[in-house]
Amino acid sequence: MSNHRLFTMSFAKVYPLYVQKAERKNRTKADVDRIICWLTGYDQAGLRRQIKQDVDFETFFAQAPALHPNRSLIKGIVCGVRVETIADPLMQKIRYLDKLIDELAKGKTLEKILRQ
Repeated sequence: MSNHRLFTMSFAKVYPLYVQKAERKNRTKADVDRIICWLTGYDQAGLRRQIKQDVDFETFFAQAPALHPNRSLIKGIVCGVRVETIADPLMQKIRYLDKLIDELAKGKTLEKILRQ
């Protein structure tokens, strides 16, 4: 699965879709940013830089400062697949992010989403 087209997709092009999904459910861009920063270890400036540089998902996660140690607590189904059973590490990281954004859009509190 190392050549999956999702890996080369621009993070900057998907990011607004995450924000739109959240905003449709009365959540904010700040909530989306907080989730992304929690998962990846980017600060706000680092996240903006990645978006501005138009990096792909592979680069976005490869350059992530520190993936959160509690990411393994993220469980559930995204795109018909359980995120905790995905074998490819990069695909799993991408699906972790998808799952967190889904939880935000479904109205979960940030404390629960961020596994606190």
